[in-house]
Amino acid sequence: MAEARELTMDDYLAIVRRRLRVVLIPLLIAPIGGFLISYVFTPKYTSHAVILVEGQKVPSAFVQPVITADFATRVEALSAEMVSTTKLRPMIAGLDLAKPGEEGKLIDDIRSNLQLSPGISSMAPGATTPTTKKKPSGVDESIPSVNVDYSDSSPDRAQRICNAMAQLIINENLRNRADIANQTTSFLTREVSDAKQALDDQDAKMADFKKRYAGQLPGDLENNMRVLTALSSQLDTTTQSLNRAQQDKAYAESMLSQQLAAWKNSQSSANPQTLEQQLTLLQSQLLQLQARYTDDYPDVIKTKADIAKVQARLDEINKASSNPSQAATDKASANEPADIRQLRLQIHQYQQVIDQSTSEQKRLQASINSYEARTSMSPDIEEQWKVLSRDYDSAQKFYNDLLSKKSSADLGTNMETHQEGEQLIIGQSANRPQTPAFPNRLFFMAGGLGAGLGLGVIIAIWLEFSDKSIRTERDAAVAMDLPLLISVPWVGDEADMSFHGNGNGRARRPFWGRKTEDHPHEVKV
Repeated sequence: MAEARELTMDDYLAIVRRRLRVVLIPLLIAPIGGFLISYVFTPKYTSHAVILVEGQKVPSAFVQPVITADFATRVEALSAEMVSTTKLRPMIAGLDLAKPGEEGKLIDDIRSNLQLSPGISSMAPGATTPTTKKKPSGVDESIPSVNVDYSDSSPDRAQRICNAMAQLIINENLRNRADIANQTTSFLTREVSDAKQALDDQDAKMADFKKRYAGQLPGDLENNMRVLTALSSQLDTTTQSLNRAQQDKAYAESMLSQQLAAWKNSQSSANPQTLEQQLTLLQSQLLQLQARYTDDYPDVIKTKADIAKVQARLDEINKASSNPSQAATDKASANEPADIRQLRLQIHQYQQVIDQSTSEQKRLQASINSYEARTSMSPDIEEQWKVLSRDYDSAQKFYNDLLSKKSSADLGTNMETHQEGEQLIIGQSANRPQTPAFPNRLFFMAGGLGAGLGLGVIIAIWLEFSDKSIRTERDAAVAMDLPLLISVPWVGDEADMSFHGNGNGRARRPFWGRKTEDHPHEVKV
């Protein structure tokens, strides 16, 4: 191609016609080469198995599952556990897959060629081909699944290892679920024990605080007020009883003094004038008592009795005046009257009542002072009680929550122990691959086709840019930087020697030059 110039569509089509063979040769050869190259690689057969997830048999409304991890996360954890040496070595030995000393290489091959991936399957448990379950609403009922793929150079060994790995995953899942359930139960048991100990400690603190500040707690305020009211009422009653007893005692003492004075006068002098004076005095007292009390009042009755006695005594004296010996005998045998003894007994009883009321008054006053102190509880005690109550409530709630979780975990553990929870089952056993998954010869041929096409295009472009031939009038004009004057036909055996008009009435004559591609019988100058 001549020096660079602006190309047209005709130029591009001319380039395609010139370089078509250069592109077609690699395009046809390269796919064959890719197909042959595919035989260089060792074929690998991929066996595929499907493990389905069977939901727990007990409704979750009754028993909550212990394991709540995401299904994809659990599959990743199983993938990491399955490729461990402790899991693969017993499996290899059980299947007799490797000779002594080759176990390490086979373990590395299994790690690099085994693939576990979560998926959604419509395959029913126990079926060998996918089926679709339709709900009444027409929605597909899909089942979570685990896809197990293993690639090996031997299709039989790929099938055996894939089946073994699928069964190992199922067994490991059962063991993991049981271990997790037991660990969860053990953990919650320890936590419940610790929470109970903390609750007991809080309970002991509450009991000690109640013992130290008995009656001063916020809940005791209303009861303290009721007791304080009752004590105040009892104190008023006791005070009234004390005052009444003191008054009665004072009155009895005054009566006793009068009776003693009268009795002594009667003993010291037995003349009628003295008795008459006593009778007058008693009658005066009777009038005073009758002015204050009724006839049923004890002092009124007593005074009347005294008057009767004095009157009887006066009568006896008047009678005894006629018999002196009998009067002397009566005087010698005279003792303290019963009325005086009765007054002394009353005074003693009043004194007992006064002493008892005084003691009761002191006791009630002390109790009132104590309850008044309780009602004026200090803010520090109230704040301490609030802190203790809050801590106790928190400990109680935490303990109850843990106890409920432990009960739920126990049910979940029993469910896992009896294999009533979620389980993995074989949905599709590993198949024996008939064709290798690698290398894909069609893929290699397609790759060779693309590589040949690219190589041919690159070669054509390189040849086109490295070719400096002049093929058109525009190429000549660009190359010589001169205007084109005449076009001379090609002279040769194949040339047409007839003259051709150039459109302006002038004839072109033969000229020795290079044959052009567009006009093989012309040379353009």
